[in-house]
Amino acid sequence: MLTSINKKHQSKVNRAINWLVKHNEANTLRDHADGDGDEKAIKKYDRICESTFDKYLEIVSELPSREVKRIESSKYY
Repeated sequence: MLTSINKKHQSKVNRAINWLVKHNEANTLRDHADGDGDEKAIKKYDRICESTFDKYLEIVSELPSREVKRIESSKYY
């Protein structure tokens, strides 16, 4: 996991990274479904992508900008 600059933000940084990882996994599954032409699976994973990214954005909105920049420049983003 990514270490936060300020230790009091570590919990939110961890939660943001977790939601970002879930979003990336759903996005990969959506890409595979798109390659297979499975419309039902595409819609399913698209909804999951939207949900997980919304939750990521919700947590990131509570963090200082320097913490957000570290997350966005990490391997998870």
